[in-house]
Amino acid sequence: MTARPTPESGSNAAALPALLRRHSMLIILIAFYILVAFTGRGFLSIDNQLNILRTVAVPGMIAFGMTLVIIVGEIDLSVGSMVAVSACITAWMVRLLSGGAMEPSVLVVMAAMVIALGFAALIGMFNGFLRRRIGVPTFISSLAMMATLAGVANLITGGSPIESFPSWYYIIGSGRFLGVPVPVYLLGLAFAFTFILTNYTALGREIYAVGGNIEAARLSGINVWRTKTICLVITCVFAAIGGIVYSSLINSGNSSIARGLELEVISACIIGGVSLFGGKGSIWGAFIGVLFLGVLLNAMTLWGFNPYAQQVVKGALILGAVFVNFAIERR
Repeated sequence: MTARPTPESGSNAAALPALLRRHSMLIILIAFYILVAFTGRGFLSIDNQLNILRTVAVPGMIAFGMTLVIIVGEIDLSVGSMVAVSACITAWMVRLLSGGAMEPSVLVVMAAMVIALGFAALIGMFNGFLRRRIGVPTFISSLAMMATLAGVANLITGGSPIESFPSWYYIIGSGRFLGVPVPVYLLGLAFAFTFILTNYTALGREIYAVGGNIEAARLSGINVWRTKTICLVITCVFAAIGGIVYSSLINSGNSSIARGLELEVISACIIGGVSLFGGKGSIWGAFIGVLFLGVLLNAMTLWGFNPYAQQVVKGALILGAVFVNFAIERR
């Protein structure tokens, strides 16, 4: 006679596929990480690991904010232009407030940063206003904002980089503290902020409620449009911080930086399991998606891929990772 499976064994068998579905991208990332570790010389070195984290710091910060926006059923295509215009505004305001001094003071630089962050917050609120009062989908409004902000960046710079930062400004983008690059600390702070927000606050519960069923959320007393606007503002502010980091890396405000960054950010969110239909996703998943892209780019460099071929391989592997993720989830 064959033994009947006990309820415990049946539940364990059912729990395994669910566990695999939940952590599918983490499993893929670990497998890919092991592959690169055996095939890429120097991949496991501490310096290379820190370089990967530094590379994904800005896309990662923005991806955390974009995750919130996508969960509430919206999207922001202007984050790349926001990065560029924030870098240009910071450089321009440093020159303006310092009167063109060779070594602007710390207060001047801080004031310029605050102005850039404030500008980003206003743009986020404006996008929320358009969505609520006029009913313009954020896909359309942010697409228009992407072109508008790119134009503003070009107007500010006149097409030429603005070099107005003091000698110590490089620390923000290239400096290290206790051997760890400063942008990695910013990435960690952004992760901690959004992780706590989504998992341990009333606003986090409202975000998932709005994305899951907007009408039910409204009837339960949630201010739907305030929740959506807050998410848009957070994303814009993270993009502005990314612009400050990039301006530090190149020591200037340049209107040509971060082109196409919005596609990388959205791809990372999708790879991490964030549903484009809203209501589903996590900050941890977004981090896995960003890290996957960072490891992928680093691996192709170590393998000696042609820079032009890297874009093709990157797109194909992203598509493959998304397909696997969707297939497992659908199953």
